[in-house]
Amino acid sequence: QVQLVESGGGSVQAGGSLRLSCAASGRTFSTYYMGWFRQAPGKEREFVAGINRSGVSTYYADSVKGRFTISRDNANNTVYLHVNNLKPEDTAVYYCAASITRLTTREEDYHYWGQGTQVTVSS
Repeated sequence: QVQLVESGGGSVQAGGSLRLSCAASGRTFSTYYMGWFRQAPGKEREFVAGINRSGVSTYYADSVKGRFTISRDNANNTVYLHVNNLKPEDTAVYYCAASITRLTTREEDYHYWGQGTQVTVSS
């Protein structure tokens, strides 16, 4: 029903910022709850941030709260993750995902996934 393509990753020094984008194809983007996950080398994928269908409600993992901001532009079928004050521990592949059910932290509740974009933070 929807294809997701992430972009905006890169290499940055600690304290830097990036804007990650997730472009969605499909006519029903605004009906999906969207989330960002990340997976660091040797670790399991973890929830980062989520946003409801209208964009007025958001939720963040404690590890990124106050540093990351999720937003969406339904007119352009895009969800963003602004990552600020980056730390080496933020190094990971970042994935966007879409859920048809709810704003959730559960990986299994997301039905569609992008291929990921790499974020590398050096100390």
